[in-house]
Amino acid sequence: QVQLVESGGGLVQPGGSLRLSCAASGSIFSINAMGWYRQAPGKQRELVAVITSGGSTNYAGSVQGRFAISSDNAKNTVYLQMNSLKPEDTAVYYCVINTRTMGVLNYRDFWGQGTQVTVSS
Repeated sequence: QVQLVESGGGLVQPGGSLRLSCAASGSIFSINAMGWYRQAPGKQRELVAVITSGGSTNYAGSVQGRFAISSDNAKNTVYLQMNSLKPEDTAVYYCVINTRTMGVLNYRDFWGQGTQVTVSS
């Protein structure tokens, strides 16, 4: 009922920047929060950043000061601006939306397909 389409991943040199986008569509009723997770090979999926419908944000310590999450509520889209990228940031990045859908009372999570970010010289 809800589909998330990610874009913006790619290969970048250390110190470079990328901006990820994630657009949600479908039977969205009300959004509680949107965010980004990442998973590197052999590692567990970890939270990168979240933003609530009210605009408050939270970041993983490893990306604090380098990444910025933002959203366009009218477009149901969340962004992740990534600056000063490090090789350790290499991972598949997944967006997630916590939202109610039409006719459903509870908030539920919906996930994007993932986009590869590779930081390498």
